[in-house]
Formats: sequence, structure tokens, C-alpha cells
Amino acid sequence: MAKNATFHCSLLTPERPVLETEARFVAFPAHDGEMGVLRNRSPLVCKLGIGVLRIETDGTTHRFFIDGGFAQVVENKLSILTAQAREAKDVDAASAGKALVEARSMKITDDASSAARSNAIQRAQVQLTLTRGG
Repeated sequence: MAKNATFHCSLLTPERPVLETEARFVAFPAHDGEMGVLRNRSPLVCKLGIGVLRIETDGTTHRFFIDGGFAQVVENKLSILTAQAREAKDVDAASAGKALVEARSMKITDDASSAARSNAIQRAQVQLTLTRGG
């Protein structure tokens, strides 16, 4: 691969910058499916979904649970703004399992509660997948 095949990637939450790195490849959950970014990608603004963010650097892959937000690519700089970013090693399987049980027991009374239940189930399932190396 070419020596300069990287681009700058910033992962930010409202509380703090989570990661600033040079990346070779990034895959993130867009609202409508997974999207990948390599160097020299055309400009992009994208709404994020709930899922796993994968950032591949030289020899290392960082994996995070992210909870919505936005991604922007401009001139080989990717900015990911999300409400929540938890590194895979910080996700606890027992807590994620408990959250899944609680999410499945949520009552549905209207469209908003149905969406909230669906999102809570998805958050818990993604976190469980991360704890299993997925």
C-alpha cells in the first residue's frame, strides 16, 4: 500500500474527544447501512445509526459502540460526532445482557415507545456483539 494511504479520523462525543488518529480504513454504521471510508473519498455528510465503528490504523483495529450522530468527510479528514462512543474493551457483557432483557420488556403504547424499545434492543445487541469479538 502507498506510504501516504492514510487520512485523519476524529471521534468526538459531547463530553470529550475520544480518538484522534491517522487511519487507513474506517467503517461506520450509517442510518441506512454500513459505510466505509478510504483516503481520497469524495466529500460526505451522513447521519449515523447505532452500531460498531471500526477504525483501522497501521497494525491496529479500534472498535467502538456508537449511538447515532453524524459523520463528515472533507479533504481526507473524517469527523465522527456521536452521543456515545464506548471502546469494545470497556463494554461489559453482563451489563449489555441485562440491558437487552430490560429493553425487551419495555411496554409499547405508541409509535414513540415502539421506536424507543427498538433502539434500546439494538443498542444492547450491538454491545453484546462487541463483547464477543464481533
